[in-house]
Amino acid sequence: MDALKLISQDSMKPGKPNFAVGDTVKVHVNIKEGEKSRIQIFEGTIIAKKHGGVSQTITVRRLSHGCGVERVFPVHSPVVEQIEVVRKGRVRRAKLFYLRDRVGKAAKVKEQIKR
Repeated sequence: MDALKLISQDSMKPGKPNFAVGDTVKVHVNIKEGEKSRIQIFEGTIIAKKHGGVSQTITVRRLSHGCGVERVFPVHSPVVEQIEVVRKGRVRRAKLFYLRDRVGKAAKVKEQIKR
């Protein structure tokens, strides 16, 4: 079991992720098209975090042309270049699936006030 932990720790990205559910983030994803590769930015609100360690994933939701789009990103995947926090959200739930049913201003998350 210790050998598995060592292997998984080698494939994890350094540093502790500093984002939580409710935060608005920009996920920089490496997209490969044929021979070329480029970085595409997906900005949205984290509505769920799953698992832990090397298999940790986040679900990011945004509105695109009035249609809700959700993507699940493995946090420690080599395809994900970086995750930067745009703003911190103040929520009281671990999963924000109720945002799927809301439209307009009701679908917003309040910003966390620093003290």
